[in-house]
Amino acid sequence: EEHNVSFRRSLRAVHLRQGRGVCLSRPNSRLLGLVERTKEHALFVFTHRRMAITGEDVTLYDIFPISNDFAVVEVIKCLLHDISIGADTRVRLNFQDGDLEVRLPFGSHSRLFLSEVNKAWSGKTCQGKVKREGWDELKREGRHDLVRQSSHTASNKATMLAMPQFGLRDNLIRCELLKNEDIYTYLENFSFFIGTYNVNGQTPKESLRPWLGSTSTPPDMYCVGFQELDLSKEAFFFNDTPKETEWLKAVSEGLHPDAKYALVKLVRLVGIMLLFYVRNEHAKHISEMEAETVGTGIMGRMGNKGAVAIRFRFHNSDICVVNSHLAAHVEEYERRNQDYKDICSRLLFRQHDPALAPLTIMKHNVVLWLGDLNYRLSDLDVDNVKDLIAKKDFETLHSYDQLKRQIDEKAVFVGFVEGEIGFLPTYKYDTGSDQWDTSEKCRVPAWCDRILWRGKNVRQLHYQSHMDLNTSDHKPVSSLLEMGIKLVNEESYKKTFEEIVRSLDKMENECIPSVTLSRREFHFKDVKFMQHQAETLTLFNDGQVPCQFEFIQKLDEPTYCKPWLTANPAKGFIAQGGNVDIDLEVFVNRSTATELNAGRQQIEDILVLHLERGKDYFLSVTGNYLPSCFGSSIQILCQLRDPIQEMPLETIRELVRGISTGSLPLDIPKEIWQMVDHLYRNAPKQGELFQQPGLRSEFVEIRDCLDTGMPDSLPGSNHSVAEALLLFLDALPEPVVPFSLYQQCLECCSNTSQCKKVVSLLPQCHKNVFNYIAAFLRELLKHSTHNSLDVHILASIFAALLLRSPTKQDLAEKRKTQEFFQHFLVQDLS
Repeated sequence: EEHNVSFRRSLRAVHLRQGRGVCLSRPNSRLLGLVERTKEHALFVFTHRRMAITGEDVTLYDIFPISNDFAVVEVIKCLLHDISIGADTRVRLNFQDGDLEVRLPFGSHSRLFLSEVNKAWSGKTCQGKVKREGWDELKREGRHDLVRQSSHTASNKATMLAMPQFGLRDNLIRCELLKNEDIYTYLENFSFFIGTYNVNGQTPKESLRPWLGSTSTPPDMYCVGFQELDLSKEAFFFNDTPKETEWLKAVSEGLHPDAKYALVKLVRLVGIMLLFYVRNEHAKHISEMEAETVGTGIMGRMGNKGAVAIRFRFHNSDICVVNSHLAAHVEEYERRNQDYKDICSRLLFRQHDPALAPLTIMKHNVVLWLGDLNYRLSDLDVDNVKDLIAKKDFETLHSYDQLKRQIDEKAVFVGFVEGEIGFLPTYKYDTGSDQWDTSEKCRVPAWCDRILWRGKNVRQLHYQSHMDLNTSDHKPVSSLLEMGIKLVNEESYKKTFEEIVRSLDKMENECIPSVTLSRREFHFKDVKFMQHQAETLTLFNDGQVPCQFEFIQKLDEPTYCKPWLTANPAKGFIAQGGNVDIDLEVFVNRSTATELNAGRQQIEDILVLHLERGKDYFLSVTGNYLPSCFGSSIQILCQLRDPIQEMPLETIRELVRGISTGSLPLDIPKEIWQMVDHLYRNAPKQGELFQQPGLRSEFVEIRDCLDTGMPDSLPGSNHSVAEALLLFLDALPEPVVPFSLYQQCLECCSNTSQCKKVVSLLPQCHKNVFNYIAAFLRELLKHSTHNSLDVHILASIFAALLLRSPTKQDLAEKRKTQEFFQHFLVQDLS
């Protein structure tokens, strides 16, 4: 934002689009980004924290403009012998002020990145010199190197179809190729080793070979997942841990000794890590590799619980691997179900063709799901469980397994398969032993660690735990799967492709596309804050040719729809005689609630549906929004003595315009008082308060109660009320510490008296809220022996909400806001 640039590509999967990103780092590595601004290009070099997750975790180090003095002087492919790294490409670049040598990790991202650099450079009228043989060698290798990108094979169809000569026909070609896939593909079996291990924050103390090298023959691929890699506060709040390197080394050394493996991808979210290795000879058949993460902790963001995932194409099969750590505790199976659904809905992979919608987990030929799913054994006490274990009556024991019950009820993992469990429960042991938990809590043994799959042509060869490993209070689990992968017959593929193109040539220009719409008017009744509503539009292709549709922007508008509205999909392709369902989805969040609450915006929009080479259709979207305290300002709420939905909309509009109602304002918003008072009375000793998320259904009840005043007392669990309080603070249009005072807070963060002085400058109602919340948190800290809260945890959670940055917040600022707020947690300000 500072440089007004947009990042087109960045190395090591650092996708700094919309402020998000994932990267793999090695010691002393840098991130390299190709940046475009007003048709000028430059290479940006970034330093970064280990495993940078967002744009806030990287710092601009240097800029190298791609100008007339730019030249690529050397391209050298080097094979590193370290099996955890694989084959790299070394590139030397010349600039006006010197040169730059970079070593790019093997894989499709590096190839794509170099292609983009070459495109940017070749667009210049270059007066500098270049050794063309370097690029020529690179192009030759592009056809047969580690990831095939240049020849017309199924592993790079997306690249081929995006070539300019296909123009607007690519969707039809893609559709027809997919429809006729059986003609040009055949199945060949490959072995996948899937492993999961909750390491309980420990460092590797023993060889992992008994787990990872337990197969008689070396697997073709390894997907190895860890949970609770690091339990420290530093890892939780800043996603930084040296244990990533330690466990990576232990895994690399523990792989099957009879084959050479390359690490294709590493992705981590706090303590959840996924490693993907392939045998060296298979690496060139891996393409379209992507990685994503999603946190399901408090407010749906914190990464102490959630998932990391990768997706890739192997030959002609699309595979997705998910490693998840779901909510803990025996009674919380509903929250685990919610975590699973959140992961499925929120984890999206971008496609190489930007015109295509992101891929969900389920839109793959095969999905492999592993991790500490945390489902327990219900309705049996610890003695009964241990008695059945002693008898090895796993069948009876499994009938009490929560995951089995939830799958049978189709609440989660619909369509997934899990092999028969014939091994001891993997949780919980005394660390360093095979003895069941002897602590005061005496946890009931359970199969927390699981491996499931979804898809055709998959056969499980083994499913077992590994009792030899005693590092953690869990035992690692492995599954060896034999998977039928689609391989391409090149001759048949070429013939099929040519026939499709010939057929398309004959069909083109014969008719104008047309569709029938199921409806053109959509009304959303009683839209509420953070409550999803959807209506379905069906398009039927009644024309003589396939058609391509897209919702397009209206004149002088930046997007095709208002920010609270989404069309899914927003663009697509319909074969002749086919139809497609489009979900028009309304969802009001913190960024859109304020304008709707104030009456400055309404649920009202016109969508323009455009047919390529055809006409436009206009859709009317209307609705009524129910104002909410969530997303309303502190000043306005302090002037509302009645629930917001009992107030006339005109009264709220007058308050927004600064017209007083004449009544004496409240000291603090009554909604904050209700939530804090509820927690003060019911939850001072509640464990994991503000760290464990609540249930979505309970948040809905709490929101409605605050907005309508019915019922008088708040419903839901303590965790749901606590999360509602955090969501309320997060949705404030102006935070408790106004944006205008944010910089002063950073500057005086180490001085207690100066921090107090800044708070004294807050508007009266803001100051009241700040002091009220701080006093409540100090009260919670008096019960820290029961609730396990400490100053650092509370400062980390609440500073991010009370002292929000008006722009993007870097790591140093984040630490300063926490230091500022800590002053108000460790002493009484009275």
